[in-house]
Amino acid sequence: MKLLATSVLIEKKSKFLGFYFHCESENDIQEALAFLKAEHKKATHICWAGRMTTPFYERAVDDGEPGGTAGRPILSVLQKQDRKNVMVAVVRYFGGIKLGAGGLVRAYAKATAELLKEIDKS
Repeated sequence: MKLLATSVLIEKKSKFLGFYFHCESENDIQEALAFLKAEHKKATHICWAGRMTTPFYERAVDDGEPGGTAGRPILSVLQKQDRKNVMVAVVRYFGGIKLGAGGLVRAYAKATAELLKEIDKS
């Protein structure tokens, strides 16, 4: 597990922190999640998606957000850009304004896209 990039998105006072990890196994993903949970104990949600090639693996987790509004949008961006051997997590700190299902989908997808732009710069 290796952290390669981070990003920050503010959407209606909620803070979305993006983290891009290179992962070769489910164990790497679990290590990355443990790291994030230790670093962001007060976060409202730690949503994530992972993709690996060997063995084939795809998983998306909403971590308490309404079903399909967080992990799935993250995974969708990874699929569209054909990113592999990666785990992207978006840590959300709630800012007091509800975004609604559509707003959450857009925010998590945008946070992921911004993170991928950062990784492409390096």
